[in-house]
Amino acid sequence: MEMKKKTVIVTGGAGFLGSHLCDRFIQEECKVYAIDNLITGNLKNIAHLGKNKDFEFIKHDISKELRFKNKVDYILDFASPASPVDYLNFPIETLQVGSFGTYHMLELAKAKKARFFLASTSEVYGDPEVHPQKEDYWGNVNPIGPRSCYDEAKRFAEAITMAYHRHHKVDTRIIRIFNTYGPRMRINDGRVVPNFIHQALHDKPLTVYGHGNQTRSFCFYSDLVEGIYRLLHGKIHTPVNIGNPREFTILEFAKLVIKMAKTKSKIVYKPLPTDDPKQRKPNIGLAQKHLGWNPKVPLEQGLKETIEWFEKN
Repeated sequence: MEMKKKTVIVTGGAGFLGSHLCDRFIQEECKVYAIDNLITGNLKNIAHLGKNKDFEFIKHDISKELRFKNKVDYILDFASPASPVDYLNFPIETLQVGSFGTYHMLELAKAKKARFFLASTSEVYGDPEVHPQKEDYWGNVNPIGPRSCYDEAKRFAEAITMAYHRHHKVDTRIIRIFNTYGPRMRINDGRVVPNFIHQALHDKPLTVYGHGNQTRSFCFYSDLVEGIYRLLHGKIHTPVNIGNPREFTILEFAKLVIKMAKTKSKIVYKPLPTDDPKQRKPNIGLAQKHLGWNPKVPLEQGLKETIEWFEKN
């Protein structure tokens, strides 16, 4: 896994996960280019890297062609709105970055003979009828529903990535990311972790949709970054689930946030959004077998660090 002096492009590099990846590759003594159009990314996430000679930020929308003169060893494509609030606010842009954006990055990888790493999502499984979800499950996605702009963009991105691998022999990797949380999440991005923490820290009621019986599995960002790093250096070209298989109902999670934030917040119930998955839990057998990867950070520990970060920021 020697990475010293390698050149890495991280699209979505000013986002929650992208910025943490930039940190990791800088630690590995790589030359890192973070590319972001800042539609949902934030320069504050990478401000601490600004004076590092091996780091450079490029403001660019990868839905449009990127001209890049330097050599490239690895392209990690993490550019996309990734929360329901964001992709419902920017449905066209979400579809464009998943299609044109992925195409342009694959073209760059082909031209530079670089390894291409696609950030896909557990959302490709839709509202799954198989539980836990394994990589060979084709999913249950509503192709014209309100969430389809994200789900189908990622499904297309996987399809074109595999086409470039088979037809153009591009060296590719695909990760399917399950619910991930941690510092640098946007407080208003609409995902359940920042939603609950924001409400709890302000003694507001925590909003639970439906009866709170739907399940999620929460993976701390540092575990995910390690999984990404191992997959990047692994030999698997087909999609790999990376997530924490420890499963919670949303109601259980809400009560845990209330307890850990030491808040007086109550719980209020609202109707379940359209196509909201009723259960979500990764089968990580492939990652365990081929990458030697397992999540290490318990939810309680990761939640403590995340709450503290939100309090300070």
